[in-house]
Amino acid sequence: MPNIHKIIEILKEIYPEAICSLEYGGDPWKLLIAARLSAQCTDERVNIVCGPLFRRFPDVWSMAAASQTEVEELIRSCGLYRTKARSCIEMSQQIITDFDGEVPDTMDELLSLPGVGRKIANLILGDIFGKPGIVADTHCIRINGRFGFYPEELKDPAKCEKILSSIVPPEEQSDYCHRMVLFGREYCMARSPRCDECPLAHECEKVISYKL
Repeated sequence: MPNIHKIIEILKEIYPEAICSLEYGGDPWKLLIAARLSAQCTDERVNIVCGPLFRRFPDVWSMAAASQTEVEELIRSCGLYRTKARSCIEMSQQIITDFDGEVPDTMDELLSLPGVGRKIANLILGDIFGKPGIVADTHCIRINGRFGFYPEELKDPAKCEKILSSIVPPEEQSDYCHRMVLFGREYCMARSPRCDECPLAHECEKVISYKL
């Protein structure tokens, strides 16, 4: 089993600032919308789309009153734009009716919002409210499987989240997931990982098994 504490410390050295890849200007509602748009879409594309989207709909109130057709046109390049537009409008309406216009700060309340699953909820809990939460996205699931924290073929986000939540210290969970994204883009790519140059190769069961 790799040493999670060593991995965390090395990641901190490589990426001192564990910054969310989605640009939201510190606004919880904007992060919620951006996270919803990021499904099956790159963060880079979401950030491009969110510029004009947030200029047209700068807050939860304006989005709640938005025309779905107009939202669809603004987010079309993100893919799944009809479903995402509906989610953005409906979750904004529910935030107003159920939570007085404020993004809620509990898992159960976040999961009650249209289009919000555990991945998005954990992102909000960690980034906005400083609470523990494993964001089990593609990078996180794939890389930690390669490390050997669970079988590499395990792709179930809920199971991966549960395992990682038990081994990553609560105070490190949010930043750990952000650093996984950065690490996955720079070293541990899905198709052509830079294993020979990887600063975590000595903690990676996949690399170690290749050398045996």
